Amino acid sequence: MQLAQRNSLRLLRWMMVASLALPIALFVFASTVSYDSTHKEADREIERSLDVVHEHALKVFETIDRSLSEMDEIIRGLQDADIRTREQALHVRLRQLAEALPQMKSVWVFDAHGRALVNSLVYPAPDIDFSDRDYFSAHVATNIGTFIGAALAPRPPYQGAAFFGVSHRRQSDGGGFAGVIQASVLPDYFQQFYARLGRDPGSYFALRRVDGSALARFPALARESDAANPEVRVTTGSPSGLITVISPADGIERRIGYHRLAEYPLYVAAGLETSAIRNRWLATMSRHLIFGLPATALLFVFLTLALRRTERLYAEAARRIEVEEALKHGQRMEALGQLTGGVAHDFNNLLTVIRASADLLGRPNMPEERRQRYIDAISDTVRRASKLTAQLLAFARRQALKPEIFDVGNSVAALRDMIKTLVGSRVEVVLVAGEEPCYVNADVGQFETALINMAVNARDAMAGQGQLTITVRATAELPTPVAPHERPPLGYVAVVVNDTGVGIPEAQFSRIFEPFFTTKTIGHGTGLGLSQVFGFAKQSGGEIGVTSEVGHGATFTLYLPRVAAAVEPKAARAGQGAAISGEGLSVLVVEDNIEVGRAATESLAELGYHTILVDNAKDALEELVGGTQRFDVVFTDVVMPGMTGLELAEEMRRLDLDVPVVLASGYSHVLAQQGAHGFELLQKPYSIEELSRVLRHVGSVPRHGAPPVVPAPMAPLRHD
Repeated sequence: MQLAQRNSLRLLRWMMVASLALPIALFVFASTVSYDSTHKEADREIERSLDVVHEHALKVFETIDRSLSEMDEIIRGLQDADIRTREQALHVRLRQLAEALPQMKSVWVFDAHGRALVNSLVYPAPDIDFSDRDYFSAHVATNIGTFIGAALAPRPPYQGAAFFGVSHRRQSDGGGFAGVIQASVLPDYFQQFYARLGRDPGSYFALRRVDGSALARFPALARESDAANPEVRVTTGSPSGLITVISPADGIERRIGYHRLAEYPLYVAAGLETSAIRNRWLATMSRHLIFGLPATALLFVFLTLALRRTERLYAEAARRIEVEEALKHGQRMEALGQLTGGVAHDFNNLLTVIRASADLLGRPNMPEERRQRYIDAISDTVRRASKLTAQLLAFARRQALKPEIFDVGNSVAALRDMIKTLVGSRVEVVLVAGEEPCYVNADVGQFETALINMAVNARDAMAGQGQLTITVRATAELPTPVAPHERPPLGYVAVVVNDTGVGIPEAQFSRIFEPFFTTKTIGHGTGLGLSQVFGFAKQSGGEIGVTSEVGHGATFTLYLPRVAAAVEPKAARAGQGAAISGEGLSVLVVEDNIEVGRAATESLAELGYHTILVDNAKDALEELVGGTQRFDVVFTDVVMPGMTGLELAEEMRRLDLDVPVVLASGYSHVLAQQGAHGFELLQKPYSIEELSRVLRHVGSVPRHGAPPVVPAPMAPLRHD
């Protein structure tokens, strides 16, 4: 405790130093990051604004282009004299065209000498020579398409706002120069649009020709020298980009984005003053300081207080840990007591039956009929005990499964009659299955047990009367409330068991899969049925879901990963039916428990098998290496000291000892987690009939003709 306190005090002193140094370092780092992000955000804002003004300018000039083309179509084929003859009607048409477009000041039609034939401003057209204007002279020598001129002032006697010309060449019938159609466009229209966009401090917009002359600009300047403007020299060489320049006109540094209009000799530009970007960054960092400085001061004060209170806090924390550990220990003991109490209760019931039957069998002069009944009672009780341990292992996901590919629909259909018998005649059993096969790779026996457990649970919930519906269907995904899984390639097969019983309160959803939890009366259930379903689903890579409403029944849905159909059908499962004679077969039995080993060898001897018994895997390997032809089958326990039975089988594979292996196990965590590695597996406790059929199945053809092998005397063995 004293060492911890000293370390804490030392740590707190360092923290007090760090409470000042770290915020300063973080502020410097945050300032750098914020500076970079502010400039990047400004660039994105400039690009968004540039997209807007580019789209606007492109539409404006396309509209003007169409208007000029429309006017060209109207006067196409007319001589200058014909135009003068129709001047009044054409004047009205041009005025309507100009008034319809707010960006257009006027529209003119000139002859080949620069004299106005008709315009939208006055009628009749003035007798003034406009041949010196750039929008006229550019078309004289050749057809250059759409020409956009520089900003011009109106020529006397006309007055008003400045303009720039957009013009097309008039072609004569012979292809020669016949004049010009020109539209006077107002720069103020663009400047007003830019003013509406540029509400943020430091905003900048411009419309420029490729030679650098400005047609419209925001903010407007009284006078600007285009030739000396660095923006013009940069934008002329590339179609788009971002640059930082200082304008020689006003001396302001700006971050400017530019973009050329397709098919027009124009650029649009949008930008922000670098001082405005810098002010944004300073405002952001000021907000950080507003919160950062008080927070740093408070942190320093809190650390000072913490330094003085560390000893008391450590003492309180130690007491809290002791209380929590005591609580956890009590909870663990309570859970263990519930589990062991349930197991002890059920096993004591089973052992009572076995003990009573054994005592009765020991009486003399027992009639054969009663003697057989007691033997059957012992056998049945052993089967029930085996089922109980299997259910416990299934819940704990420690059951060694024997997966095989089978059609769930067919398996459910095969169990229909059995389920009808189990639930009784007053329960209507409805089976719903699609025509499409639904294959899974799971233990058939455990699947059938899980289905029967769910059916029996439904029967009890309905008090033996109602409707039980079992549905088999394919589904792509698990429902949201179910724990997440990686989705199998083919999705899942859902087995839905629905009843019309009393339902389950929502408060019990989290407990219904616990072992020995049951709402039934004493003697009417072990509480292990649904826990077996839960363990089987989890161990098979699936899930189990439940929905219910009190008074309206419950629905249990078992999800198993769907797989493709097996290429070859599985062989019939061994272990069913009467015992099979072992005449001619030799078996090497490997079992570390002497009683279990002798019981197996004596039982096999009764059926005509030749057996030899060893108590460990090392001796078994020596027997096999000395002559594999002596044995037809190796029958080995899995859990043994030293080398396990599974390791023995793997070593036989490595040494290429060509003898079939049958594994036997009541429980093995290796088998539960990794499976039997392709070897035949027989679950303990097993009957002599099951053992004989499995041995005959894997070693059906005798490999030798040697006489029976007599077990050698062995030293006392370890008992499990």
